[in-house]
Formats: sequence, C-alpha cells, structure tokens
Amino acid sequence: MMTIILSIAIIITMLTSLVIATRWRNLRCTGPLPATLFTFIAILFTSGLDVGLIMFPLVDFQTYATDSNYAFANPLAFEFGFWGFLVWAFYFLTTFYFCIVEPKLRLFEIPAVKFTNNVVIIGTCAFTGYLFLLYLPDYVTGISDWARFSLVAAVILFAALSSTHIRFIAILSVSSTWLFFALIAGIWLASGMGISGLTSSVLNIGDYFRNIHRFVLPVTDYHQFYLYWWFAWSIMIGQFVARFVGGIKTWHLLLALLVVPSIPIAIWFGVLYYYFENGIVVSDFWRLAMIVVGIIFVVNSLDSLIRLYTQNLNLTVARFGALPYVAGNWLALFSLVLLYQFTPLEIEWVGLVVIALYAAVYALVFQRRRQLASS
Repeated sequence: MMTIILSIAIIITMLTSLVIATRWRNLRCTGPLPATLFTFIAILFTSGLDVGLIMFPLVDFQTYATDSNYAFANPLAFEFGFWGFLVWAFYFLTTFYFCIVEPKLRLFEIPAVKFTNNVVIIGTCAFTGYLFLLYLPDYVTGISDWARFSLVAAVILFAALSSTHIRFIAILSVSSTWLFFALIAGIWLASGMGISGLTSSVLNIGDYFRNIHRFVLPVTDYHQFYLYWWFAWSIMIGQFVARFVGGIKTWHLLLALLVVPSIPIAIWFGVLYYYFENGIVVSDFWRLAMIVVGIIFVVNSLDSLIRLYTQNLNLTVARFGALPYVAGNWLALFSLVLLYQFTPLEIEWVGLVVIALYAAVYALVFQRRRQLASS
C-alpha cells in the first residue's frame, strides 16, 4: 500500500510539473526577497540537501554493486538517480506554487493546513539531525556515543543561532557551497585521477539517463525510502526558497532546478565512485574534511527550516528574545532527534503526511480555481 500511494503521488506531481512548465512557461516567478541566481541556487542546494549527500555514497555504492535488484545500471547511476535531476522536480513544483499560487489563495494560512505543514517541518528537521547522528560512526571510527550526541547537540545549537537572522543563512549557504566545491577539488586532486579519470567516472551516469523511466517509481524499498524523503522535504523547501526567486521564467526555473544542482552532485559522486571502483581508501584527513562540510550542510538545512517554522508559528526572536528563541528550538529539536533514535518513528510516515497535504492542496486549488484565475 505504501508503494502504491507513493507511486500515484509521484505520477501526479510529475505530470503537474510538466503542465506548469509548458502552459505557464514564460510566467515570471518572483519572491519577496529576490536574490541573484547563484545565491538562490546556493540557498536551494544547501537547504534542500543534507549530510546524506556527503556521507551516503561510499556506503551506498557497495549496496548497489552487490544487490541484484540494481543490476540494470552501475552504482554511480543509482546514487545519482536517488539524489539528482528528476527528483528536483518536486522542488520545482512547490517553489512555483509558493511564488505564484500561494500569494493569491493563501491555503497555507488555513489552520489545519498550517498546523500539519509545521509539524512536518519540525519532524523532518529533526530527522536531518538524526541521520547525522546515525552515520557518524561510519566516518569517525571509534567515536563514542557521548561524543556523537554532544556533536549533534552542538550542531543544532549552532543552527538555532544561525536562524536568528536571514542574512546569516544566506552567508552560510553561499560559503558552504564554495566549501563543497573546495572539498570536491581536494579529494579529486588527492586521488590522482586527473581530468580523464574524472571524466570516465562521471560518464557512468549515462546509465541513469538511459534508464530514467525506471527511476520515476520505486525500484526497491531503499529507493522508496529516498522518494518518501524527497516528498517530506518538498513543501517546506519550496516554501523557504520561493522567497529568493529573482524574477526568472517558469521554464528557466525548472531548468535551473533540474540541471544546475545536478552538476556538482554528478561531479562529487563521480569523484567518490572513482575511489570505490579503484579500491582507493579515503584518507583520514579527507574523511575529516567530509565530516566538516557535512556538519555545515546539516546546519544549513536546520537553520533554514527553523527559520521557516518559527516564522510560520510566530515563534520569532522579535517576539521572545534571542535566548528563549535559541534555547526553545534547541530543546525541541534535540528531543525529537532522541525520539527518532529511541522509537520506531520513520521518515516514511512524515512523507505520507506530506502526500496527504499535497492531496488537500490539490483539492483546495481545484475548488478555488475561479478565484485563482480572476486574481
């Protein structure tokens, strides 16, 4: 049943994105805080991705290489398919909605919709911290539980501090994007693969595009986990980044979201895949660098989402002051991280709630279509 619900939701959202990108292709999308395209993409990239981008590939490649369910493409193609290109259409749909539709209909101000949306944001925000906690032992050998929990607590605290001003979020997003590029360059140089080695590695992604139709719906339970994860993120990321869209046409927005973030993802995965294919061990120094960049990505994700739900719920610094704001958000999120750790709570449940929210919004848009057309 979970697979059927997810499949129907994916087909509807993909078709909707296609209709929007063709029918309203020249409509200009502008948010209340328009930014340059680079700043917009940097905020989108660092807010819409998290530590999994840094930490998952080396673990995932081994799974894709040994499991017969993934035999129709190489491991790099699967990792790219789970993180790049087509799945960014979810963000396109929600970004367009919050730029064009929501200002006219204000559906997310309806109490039930608003409440559900913010529960999702807070739950997914905590899941980001939980993933970081879960995968730390794979990258820091021998790390104690005390150190793991302390580091996650510190990251959440830093994110709460960063979220106190939108300027901090923008600066951190742009800075971490450049740090990610530097990480790619450093690990590439350390491998000795050169341009030709990197090129031949990245070209393996061609398997994804040759089989792109097979990546639309869940291939395995693990792929289903990823797709539910993307759904869980989609509304809140669209709601946050829509405010930074700088007046670009709809079809340019789709192209930017599908292609631009996929380029550094492809290069990053291509570098790591070269290590995997050639049995090269990532040195302790570069593992530490990956952890540092991963931490910054977690902070970027968390501070964006904290900023979003606190504004939605009017739990702002201006209302409560900096100390109660930071302390309250830290306590709430760290408690939820522990809830993920010590209970069977799963991100798929959050994804199901988001799909239900999509269904409600689709129904409300259809109901109010005349209001939308006349405004």
